[in-house]
Amino acid sequence: MYKPLPDSLTIKDSKIEGLGLFAKEDISENITLGVSHLISSNGSLVRTPLGGFYNHSNEPNCIKKKVFTTHYLVSLREIKAGEEITVSYTFYEITN
Repeated sequence: MYKPLPDSLTIKDSKIEGLGLFAKEDISENITLGVSHLISSNGSLVRTPLGGFYNHSNEPNCIKKKVFTTHYLVSLREIKAGEEITVSYTFYEITN
């Protein structure tokens, strides 16, 4: 059965912006929460429900990890129940 969000997350009003993703339970460090984005056959970026509701932070608790054409949302540290899921909004690599 298809589930747009893992059981550990919910969507509710965010203090950052609009709606956000929130932990329903404690989430350990380095846990893959699911697929946030896919790169389609024509090269465009497609957001999944998981990727559509997290908000930006300069001190995020998650990161997008790209594996081939799929972006996964992975926890950077322990996330407490009730905490909003945040990511740094970037889809490019910084080079010097």
